[in-house]
Amino acid sequence: MAACGRLPLQRLLSAPSPRLISSRHVQVESASPATVYPPVLPSRTAKSKSAKQRVLLDFFEQLRGAEPREKIRELTRVQRMKYVVYPQTFALGADRWYQHFTKTAYLPGLPDTFSTTAEPDQHLKTAIDDSALSELRSLVCSALLQENWYMKKGRTFVHEKQKRSVTPFLTNIVSALVHSLARTNPVLRLSSLDFDPQVNFYWVNGERTIPRGHRRGRVEPKWFQIDDKPHSQIRIPHQLPEFVPLEAEISAEVPAVQLEPDRLPLFRRQYDNNICIGAKLEDPYSYGHTQFHIVPDKFHRDRLIKKSLSEHIEVFLRANAIASLYAWTGAQAMYQGFWSEQDVSRPFVSQAIITDGQYFSFFCYQLNTLALSSFATPDNHRKNLCWGTESLRLYETITDGDVVGWDDNVLRLLVQFLLNKPQN
Repeated sequence: MAACGRLPLQRLLSAPSPRLISSRHVQVESASPATVYPPVLPSRTAKSKSAKQRVLLDFFEQLRGAEPREKIRELTRVQRMKYVVYPQTFALGADRWYQHFTKTAYLPGLPDTFSTTAEPDQHLKTAIDDSALSELRSLVCSALLQENWYMKKGRTFVHEKQKRSVTPFLTNIVSALVHSLARTNPVLRLSSLDFDPQVNFYWVNGERTIPRGHRRGRVEPKWFQIDDKPHSQIRIPHQLPEFVPLEAEISAEVPAVQLEPDRLPLFRRQYDNNICIGAKLEDPYSYGHTQFHIVPDKFHRDRLIKKSLSEHIEVFLRANAIASLYAWTGAQAMYQGFWSEQDVSRPFVSQAIITDGQYFSFFCYQLNTLALSSFATPDNHRKNLCWGTESLRLYETITDGDVVGWDDNVLRLLVQFLLNKPQN
């Protein structure tokens, strides 16, 4: 009988055996090959959202290298139903809506460049002495008495009193002050003084869903148009200095309005889309200095007080300033080649003075962005800025050929606005 024996395990392990050989293949992550084919783009002729977006982006890319005239022509070529924004409006609370439409933050008071205190700032002290200020006071008082005391004016038609008295008064003082201060501010000698100019601006902000009709449910942009006609404006060949840096952090916020503009109310109309600063594109005076606006009779403070709408007086003035100055500065930026897909690289600054002949309100505006609805900058943190004062009374009344209650601080502030000049 054979004896039972065991083979040593070490001999088996050392011997080559197919059972002990591992045949697993370890997968090693290799480098991804370079892309051979171009990306698949949506068709230009399809009706999908991606195809329409591609056509729009290609159109924007073509405009980037175009001249300002070609950009304005292409952006305003197609007529669409648009919201017409009236700078002087009867709507209650219009200032908050206008801030939302233009992405403007309102800051009470004026920038540090100006001073509303009893003593003028250092810039005004060095530019205007007491004798020159007395001469300017005499000019304004003479123009005021000429229209309200010396001339005999009969009864006017309804809503024509401001046109008969305040319009010639403002025309005279603007011409006189610009001529007198040209000796101190050389920019005024090179400026263009326009009367009854036409200022227009056309822009896009937000989207809306079509509520009814054969295109119901589709999404389209919200188009806006401002057609403004100030009493007068001063244009200069160089740009005014910025009030704050372009990327400065401002605590004031832009009001968010969730309702449709129809609730303001705003009405949609279809006519030519216009962008204009009050002059043609070839005009060398392509930058704004100061605008002058007159409060019409139907929005006069006495009329609003009789209707128990005294709180609407300042709201109306703020809305007028925000809409007018945004349209003016926006058109200036468009004249320089900027638009919503090519945002401004420097701020655009303008000023405005709104008056009813007795009360004056002063506003400063700095345009920091045109990209309110932009594919290029979807998360735009910039916002436009507007500074303003409440109504300041120049005088109390006119009695027996004498101006009673004259306030020199208002005249000083008016002079400071006109003395503002470019840094270069």
